[in-house]
Amino acid sequence: MTRVGRPDSEGMHLHVTIASSSILPLWQAVLLLAPAAVASAAIIMVSRVASVAVAWRWARGACSAMLAAALASAVVRVVTQARAGGVVRSDTVGVSMLVLVSFIAWVVVRYSDAYLRGDPHERLYIGRLLATVASVAVVVVANDLAVLVVAWTATSLALHGLLTFFGDRPAAIAAAHKKFVLARCADLAMVAAVICFGVTFKTLRIDEIVAQASTSATLPAGARAAVALVALAALLKTAQLPFHGWLIQVMEAPTPVSALLHAGIVNLGGFVLLRFAPVVDRAVETRTLLVVVGASTAVVAALVMTTRISIKVALAWSTCAQMGFMLMQCGLGAWEMAFLHLLAHSLYKAHAFLGAGGAVRQTQRRRLAPAQGAPTVGTLSIGVVTAVAGTIAAGWAWGRLPSVDPASATVWVLGGIVALALVPLTTATVGVRGRRLRIVQVAATGAVPVAYFGLHALFGRLVAHASSVPTGLLVFAAAAFALLFVLQVVRVLMPASTLMTWLYPRIYGGLFLDEWFTRAAFSIWPPPEPRRRSTALPQWEAGAGIGSRS
Repeated sequence: MTRVGRPDSEGMHLHVTIASSSILPLWQAVLLLAPAAVASAAIIMVSRVASVAVAWRWARGACSAMLAAALASAVVRVVTQARAGGVVRSDTVGVSMLVLVSFIAWVVVRYSDAYLRGDPHERLYIGRLLATVASVAVVVVANDLAVLVVAWTATSLALHGLLTFFGDRPAAIAAAHKKFVLARCADLAMVAAVICFGVTFKTLRIDEIVAQASTSATLPAGARAAVALVALAALLKTAQLPFHGWLIQVMEAPTPVSALLHAGIVNLGGFVLLRFAPVVDRAVETRTLLVVVGASTAVVAALVMTTRISIKVALAWSTCAQMGFMLMQCGLGAWEMAFLHLLAHSLYKAHAFLGAGGAVRQTQRRRLAPAQGAPTVGTLSIGVVTAVAGTIAAGWAWGRLPSVDPASATVWVLGGIVALALVPLTTATVGVRGRRLRIVQVAATGAVPVAYFGLHALFGRLVAHASSVPTGLLVFAAAAFALLFVLQVVRVLMPASTLMTWLYPRIYGGLFLDEWFTRAAFSIWPPPEPRRRSTALPQWEAGAGIGSRS
């Protein structure tokens, strides 16, 4: 690949990656499609075997084969340059996502085997799970827009079957229907984007579209409309305000489905934007949409999360906030950090959901432990100064290293947000008893900004990123998270103040945006009636071991 810098018509200087990829050989294309092919073959075998236990063995074997093929694709990518074909492509972003998706599928299938043991609809669940995974595996390696849209739609349809697995629960049906409606709107936006891209550039190959858009003197109007539609589809798919309610309410689905959704599927909107990063960088209106909606969602969702007691609901609001932050990073042109965020969030959320039971026990232990003293203005001030100073020192030190580019304004703004997020940790070190604990907390406070700038430098070599961003977008992002920090401080220091008394019920209700959307959506397209399960929920036989299998 060749990285080229050039001023565009808006006066910004962009670092774009021009697709000078070599032709993808057939054997490598087959290797990239192997995970999806293996999962599809396993679906057929699962439907034919007589024993459910054998069906689970096929599913586990298929996921192991998927992971092996994905790792093989990653090794090939390391030893070869990026390559593109008419249907699929081999590049750092796609191959990394393929490994991530295959690994999460491997974990989720093994967890599901024990979680759903004895349910009368296990076989149906296995088929839908493998169909979802196979579709995602195609999305992340696709180089043709039509293939990408078809696979993305197939992912949504297969996931809908998992979200309605407990179809006798009205809440599950209503939440899944809400997502179904939004997903179809996102599909329409993507189809319109495909038409706009095809008419403008006379091709549906993503690498060729990006190359033509990056080298044109001005971004054509058709391309601007297309990339705006892609961003709209990403906003709908990633549960951004006011279309976020379904993500919070699909907790009625089995826990492993929640893990798969939050760890591997809701992130696909950000992945698709990464595919069109150089085009997004040249469309100021699209960047503005991503920053405004993403930052607003992150702030509101982060506030709502602090009001929730349910572990899974709090995790869902956390995902909503994290997706907003990732989309804001895309709008700011920090593509390398958005990619890092996508990978890290996927692994964290898979662990968080599958370990939700342990989180409940940890919360109970914390509540039984002696309460710590509430922070004061003095301790918070010390925490802010410590966190900001540590972040500035880390950024300055990284900028002094050889072969490392100085941090841009965008990186410093995001670093400032990291510093504000560190304040609770730095505040906890003030007045802490125990020298060892205090040393550990101080070390952690310093390690986070060092890791932030270090990972930025590393991923900056893997993913193209914009070197400039409209000042207004940076100001908006910084102001949004400064407001979030101020409101959190007021909540801690003055929980009974007039502002908090007025704000708390509104924040708890998510500003009641979902209620408005639900009424509007269901008045146009009401949800279906819940269905009755064919049999009752399974009962454990007396004396049956946990690990036993019929």
